[in-house]
Amino acid sequence: CSLFKKSDRPKESSAIASDVEATFRRRWIDQRVGQIVAQGSTPEAARTQAEAEFREKYAFAGAGKK
Repeated sequence: CSLFKKSDRPKESSAIASDVEATFRRRWIDQRVGQIVAQGSTPEAARTQAEAEFREKYAFAGAGKK
């Protein structure tokens, strides 16, 4: 029966998922920092704001990690 057939698809690796999440987080924050700095904020304040916005917008498991 095809319902019980093993999948040929590889299982998701938690290391790969973590890498993808970290890359997404870094790129999103870097882009947002650029936008905030362009509006006249300092880079330090912009990074703080962008990190807070990311945590609020994407509240998934590792959103608080650096």
